[in-house]
Amino acid sequence: MASFSSSPLFSSSLILLLVLFSCFCTQRSYGRKPSSESHFHTVEITSLLPSSVCSRSTVPINRQSTMEVVHRHGPCYSPNNEVSLLTRSQILSADESRVEYIHHQLSGKKDELVDEKVSLPARSGSSYSSGNYVVSIGLGTPAKTLSMIFDTGSYVSWTQCRPCSVYCHSQQDPLFDPSASASYSNISCGSPQCSQLSSAGSPSGCSSKTCLYGVVYGDQSYTVGYYARDTLTLSGDVFNNFLFGCGQNNQGLFGSTAGLLGLGPSSLSLVSQTAAKYGKVFSYCLPATSSSTGHLTFGNYGASRNVQYTPFDASKGRSFYYITITGITVGGRPLSINPSVFGSTRTIIDSGTVITRLPADAYSVLSSTFKQLMSLRYKSAPAFSILDTCFDVGGSTIIQIPKVSFTFKGNLVVELPASGIVYAIDTSKVCLAFAGNSVSGSIAIWGNKQQRGFELVHDAATGRLGIGAGAC
Repeated sequence: MASFSSSPLFSSSLILLLVLFSCFCTQRSYGRKPSSESHFHTVEITSLLPSSVCSRSTVPINRQSTMEVVHRHGPCYSPNNEVSLLTRSQILSADESRVEYIHHQLSGKKDELVDEKVSLPARSGSSYSSGNYVVSIGLGTPAKTLSMIFDTGSYVSWTQCRPCSVYCHSQQDPLFDPSASASYSNISCGSPQCSQLSSAGSPSGCSSKTCLYGVVYGDQSYTVGYYARDTLTLSGDVFNNFLFGCGQNNQGLFGSTAGLLGLGPSSLSLVSQTAAKYGKVFSYCLPATSSSTGHLTFGNYGASRNVQYTPFDASKGRSFYYITITGITVGGRPLSINPSVFGSTRTIIDSGTVITRLPADAYSVLSSTFKQLMSLRYKSAPAFSILDTCFDVGGSTIIQIPKVSFTFKGNLVVELPASGIVYAIDTSKVCLAFAGNSVSGSIAIWGNKQQRGFELVHDAATGRLGIGAGAC
């Protein structure tokens, strides 16, 4: 009688067992020991890339004073595809200039207007980004609809105005004509409102006793014109004597938008000017991709139950919304970052900056840990623009990404979705969607790449920021 070990069935089973064991050992020994699968996102690579078709949010928003938010480089803003799209390299380059603009603002340096000519001195350098997200408002009597970028890092609201005495870029809506509005008036040079511009850090001047405003966003980008007042309409709510800039010279990458709504904490911002009705509270949800939609809501109409709060740190300044990061976790691993790194660095949340900027010491630990976990599955790839932690995922339709969460003061923990962790260059390459500040002590910025899909409640009245997932 033949032995059991020599039977064909046993031999086949033994070979299969050895193959499976070999595969298991190989998987376990490649690189370092992998973290639990529960600490990884599993996503389709195509879900990280924008679509050419607009997909509007299906999340119901039953609130007053709410406007739809669209990305100005996506199909929801320009259904006829008339908007010129920027490449990923251009977007990141513009983002870097945006960060330089914020650092410039905080440096205390001021730009000067050239009187009587409604212009600013031109400068050489890179282009800039004033922001990416657009809402529609009404201005004047009767109200004219204008598509405006909204920006939490700016305080002066402005729109292009006829007669465009120097230059106006092409915009989607008809140009605002002050002479056609029954409620429009210019601000005089000697008025308190004109003095506020200068005290707030905005270049100001005079032209025939009319107050001039100026906002410099970057090396080649600015808007200059007459400081004025008119009637503002937001989702049916009407505000008389709204102060804004009536732009006569507007240079930069404003796309086809009509201008900008400044939602910063300054006394000149839209938030402060509408405080009597909205109580200095607004919230927004930025769309997850440029091909979907979000919302912007003014007033305290009740945030979602899953919104948790962290305090603003007004002691750091009042020109931006300052927050405090206390920790970062990657793939279930709390990063070893000295508390003094974030304690000594000012951090703001900004709707106009795309990529979150971190202190160099914090970014170094984040990047090395993320790279360690990603290298278990993918090869490293060359840097892309400002993103230096990249990976080759070619051939994979589904990829796995280590989860990343941030903890803010007050023990607010925010776990980012995969789209807030990596920046997809194409179907074969992704990069960590964070960057480190090159200059020690530079301000850290929580950018919009990491904000998308969350409800972000800016409650300036009680001095806190609320964050909740799954809002749009």
